[in-house]
Amino acid sequence: MTNTIRFKIKRQDSPDSSPYWQEFEIPYKAGHNVVSALMVIRETPVTRDGKKVKPVVWECNCMEEVCGACTMLINGEVKQSCSALIDDLDQPIVLEPMSKFPVVRDLMVDRNRMFENLKKSKAWVDIDGSWDIHEGAPRISQEEWDRTYIFSRCITCGSCLEVCPQFDKDNDFMGAQIIAQVYLKNTHPTGKFKSADRLHALMGKGGIAECGNAQNCVEVCPKEIPLTTAIGDVGRQVTFQVLKDWFGK
Repeated sequence: MTNTIRFKIKRQDSPDSSPYWQEFEIPYKAGHNVVSALMVIRETPVTRDGKKVKPVVWECNCMEEVCGACTMLINGEVKQSCSALIDDLDQPIVLEPMSKFPVVRDLMVDRNRMFENLKKSKAWVDIDGSWDIHEGAPRISQEEWDRTYIFSRCITCGSCLEVCPQFDKDNDFMGAQIIAQVYLKNTHPTGKFKSADRLHALMGKGGIAECGNAQNCVEVCPKEIPLTTAIGDVGRQVTFQVLKDWFGK
């Protein structure tokens, strides 16, 4: 077993500057994940050739694969760095920022586009006051809950968009993340009231028609969300909505 952990990290000082590579080496310690190893590098930011540099910048929060903030490319694959264990990775461990989002600095990217698209597609359920379950409130059956709950596990990490050939920094495609959330909200008893608004958002530029059905998204989702199921179902919903619009119903 090696006594050290080696990293090759792609760095970028600002959104407009050119990227460059630096290598680091820290003492081996059992149980390290990528985030905890980056914390060690941050404490003593010295490259393998002995040059003192600015600390590496990355983003993290929950450390439980829930917030999605620490997503990056690890040895060429998009992963959450909090759950990427050093002992499972080949060295040198190559860290890069996600390529489909603007770089803020080093490994930190701007994922704001995903949140803006959630607003664009109205991917929420309006609540006006509260319901008393004993007075005719809409209910979700256990079967429906079993079928749709997994879609609520989305952590807005951007993994599905990173591997999508249709999603790019310079286009308008919203991607599987948005389509899955529209599917979830359209199945909700109260959310159904605004289903047409969500479908109209997906009928426009950047909507579901631009999905190439590569199915890469479902392969990398850290929460194993059946994204292609949502894409297929919402595609049918959009078709029916088009017919309703044509016939004025």
